[in-house]
Amino acid sequence: MNVDIASIVDQIVILAWKVGPNILWSLIVLVAGWKAIGFLIRALERLFEKTDFDEALESFLLSIASIGLKIILIVGVAGMLGFETSTLVAMFGAMAFAVGMALQGSLGNLAGGVLLLIFKPFKAGDFIEVQGYKGRVVALQIFQTILRTADNKQIFIPNGDLSNGAIINYSATGKRRLDMVFGIGYGDDLKKAKDILNNLAQSDERIFKDPAPIIKLGNLGDSAIEIYFRVWVKSEDYWDVKFDMNEKVKEEFDKAGVNFPYPQMDVHLSKS
Repeated sequence: MNVDIASIVDQIVILAWKVGPNILWSLIVLVAGWKAIGFLIRALERLFEKTDFDEALESFLLSIASIGLKIILIVGVAGMLGFETSTLVAMFGAMAFAVGMALQGSLGNLAGGVLLLIFKPFKAGDFIEVQGYKGRVVALQIFQTILRTADNKQIFIPNGDLSNGAIINYSATGKRRLDMVFGIGYGDDLKKAKDILNNLAQSDERIFKDPAPIIKLGNLGDSAIEIYFRVWVKSEDYWDVKFDMNEKVKEEFDKAGVNFPYPQMDVHLSKS
């Protein structure tokens, strides 16, 4: 079998002459486009840094933008080389759909994390109540939020559940109203008890004087007169003031002879 080497070389040269420029231009576009995407991502990163953008959300958005732009570039270069781009687009779409179905829960948490990072209902360090848990936010991540409870437990809450439920942020405004109820006996001096509570509120520097403390007769209970004690404090002082006030009220009421009543029942005997 005779092989015409010269003919084969000629055919290779002709083929190279036909497709060579197209391949060269495709490579140039690919390299230039890849560098342009890198330049654009770095520019976005600098923009985020100037606007004090959230680091977790910044990393996520930059990754998504980089991957998306590179896929578009590859599809475009493939079209220049004569490939059917609709087939490539359909293939990428099928892959994205398959991955989405396999990671439904994770994608829900991802979407929830993005929403939380954008709207910022809380930040690291805030004391919040969510999903029946109370704690200080340790970290807000893309897929989950980490809380630390008062007894030093760490709770990992999926962001998908978090973004669809109620969130109570106790640190949002920087101050909280402390509501307490103190009961005294019906035979005790109401004015004396209220004066004691008012003096304690005025002498505690942690308690705001504006808004003024509210000390009012709240309810006439079955076995006690209930005095409502409502004061405003800084969020971080809430528990300290509450515990200290309980102790101080007990001490001052004892000194003044004001009693803390307990449930009791009067029994009347009659002679039949």
